[in-house]
Amino acid sequence: MADPKGFLTTGREVAETRPVGERVKDWNEVYVPGSLLPIISKQAGRCMDCGIPFCHNGCPLGNLIPEWNDYAYREDWSAASERLHATNNFPEFTGRLCPAPCESACVLGINQPAVTIKNVEVSIIDKAWDGGDVKPQVPERLSGKTAAVIGSGPAGLAAAQQLTRAGHTVVVYERADRIGGLLRYGIPEFKMEKRHINRRIEQMRAEGTKFRTGIEIGRDLTATDLRKRFDAVVIAAGATTARDLPVPGRELSGIHQAMEYLPLANKVVEGDFVASPITAEGKHVVVIGGGDTGADCVGTAHRQGAASVTQLEIMPQPGEERSAGQPWPTFPMLYKVTSAHEEGGERVYSVSTTHFEGDEDGNVQFLHLVEVEFVDGKLTQKPGTERKIPAQLVTLAMGFTGTDVENGLVAQFGLALDERGNIARDADFATNVDGVYVAGDAGRGQSLIVWAIAEGRSAARGVDRFLTGASELPAPIRPTDRSLVV
Repeated sequence: MADPKGFLTTGREVAETRPVGERVKDWNEVYVPGSLLPIISKQAGRCMDCGIPFCHNGCPLGNLIPEWNDYAYREDWSAASERLHATNNFPEFTGRLCPAPCESACVLGINQPAVTIKNVEVSIIDKAWDGGDVKPQVPERLSGKTAAVIGSGPAGLAAAQQLTRAGHTVVVYERADRIGGLLRYGIPEFKMEKRHINRRIEQMRAEGTKFRTGIEIGRDLTATDLRKRFDAVVIAAGATTARDLPVPGRELSGIHQAMEYLPLANKVVEGDFVASPITAEGKHVVVIGGGDTGADCVGTAHRQGAASVTQLEIMPQPGEERSAGQPWPTFPMLYKVTSAHEEGGERVYSVSTTHFEGDEDGNVQFLHLVEVEFVDGKLTQKPGTERKIPAQLVTLAMGFTGTDVENGLVAQFGLALDERGNIARDADFATNVDGVYVAGDAGRGQSLIVWAIAEGRSAARGVDRFLTGASELPAPIRPTDRSLVV
């Protein structure tokens, strides 16, 4: 274990963020570079000899958290990196983007602030990259088998890397112009700079994984062609069908899905545009949806120079502490102040949009809303609470309803869907079509990055066993596993 008395003598410290006035003027990550290293060993030392580390259960990857906490406490960064990579292909992604269900399940968190597991994780991997400990793992021999992976988000990349390391020839197909899926175009640069993706892609290329961008399976390449070329296929295309808001005025210009808005801002940072075709500059911005994607829209609007930013959420404001109905070690619904919220704007809870109002040119100008409450378990409008707020740019960040079925991929493969509109699969992540597997949000539905990586690793084992008759690849989860919630 780490410091036996660390949890008694050391308080919780987290990563230091750059001043708001500085960071909203650029797209760099919000944290002060290198600010964690002077404190992280002591923070890792807060990890307890708890007997049963519930953080293992909170994390679907089964991360060996107490082990790499101990190595980080002793500043044995190479050993910490080895333990970290034993269960996680991309800890620099999860260390920046995961909401850390491991911390919610930390035993110390029963009556004290939990161990800063996420900060320790990102410190270890950043130190590993700087120290040259992250190297390509080229397979000793090739199997002669081929596999295609559709989608290059965290699930697809994890599956591809595992299968490549098992000796198979793997090609990843991505319909966008760059590899990374939502990591590339759905996550703003201020949350994760894309250099982290780029160096992982180079590692995977060195291992033998091949990448094909600008190819959409179902449109540019048919499922029949793909099955002829490859022995197995992994579908990791995500759950990209966005939930819409069918209210009067939805057709007005200036109302966009979050995944129409956010990728364009990222393309500006990539150098594809001088300015985004959809910009918040000088506009009153309304973000509908109170989750992480909504917060990403808020932070993006700040950096584009919005006149005002308002974020709407239909549910009541959560509490700042665990309620009795969300006991440890479940993942609680708490009031979160993200870096984007620190930068300004207003958050409004328990409201529902009734309609949009536009000008004579068809551009949205106002959003009409009403307060709502739960009555007998049903969400009900409160009479007399109707009002309107200025809205010249509206982004819809209300989540996703399932995988894309319009591009022909599902129909061409002949895939069965479950009752929630996701691609159905068995215990090995296999679909109803022989040799075709599914991983990530396409099979699970909208979920967290840590679940996507776990799905990719687990599906890779099923594919490896299909191709060779046996597999030594790890499978951290089953398709039916879910987060521990009430």
